[in-house]
Amino acid sequence: MRPILRRRLACWAKQYYITSFRYSEHPTFHLPVMTTANTSDKSRALQIRPATSSDLSGLIALDREITGLAKRKYWKDTFVRYGVRRRPPQYLLVAVHRGRIEGFIVGEVRAWEFGEPPCGWIFAVQVRPKTRLKGIGTQLFGTLCGAFRRAGVEKVRTITARDNHLVLSFFRSQGMMAGPFIELEAALD
Repeated sequence: MRPILRRRLACWAKQYYITSFRYSEHPTFHLPVMTTANTSDKSRALQIRPATSSDLSGLIALDREITGLAKRKYWKDTFVRYGVRRRPPQYLLVAVHRGRIEGFIVGEVRAWEFGEPPCGWIFAVQVRPKTRLKGIGTQLFGTLCGAFRRAGVEKVRTITARDNHLVLSFFRSQGMMAGPFIELEAALD
């Protein structure tokens, strides 16, 4: 880690602490983690941290609970890319309360897509339905955006379906709005 990054993190000591997670294939990574929030009783005991190998089954179960689809292979592949073998700036963060995963967020920094400077991209965020509106999604979003800032980017982007009002409302509540791009697609026959 660069010394300037360490000094910058020290300034945020009241909101974040530095922790290490050792992965078998790579040296220890450091990622700031939001420890608590004062938005609800549930979130006061909430820990947001990078996902570990023991979180995979909990991630799969939470996704199945929310979407109704069992996507075991997808989550195994995602976990390898953004969890165990991740290389910053790729992030798979989990929100844990009393040993249970209550939510997660996945994102990465992408550079020079469509001629744009590097920016953060969020491509998955989920919070257990019974714990929504308790600040968990906001904490996940804030922690990931903090990691993006420390990676040197100034913007965060995402894509969501036009009719997904729940997710659209969440991102708008975080200050996100329509960006400069229009998504286009075509069927590949």
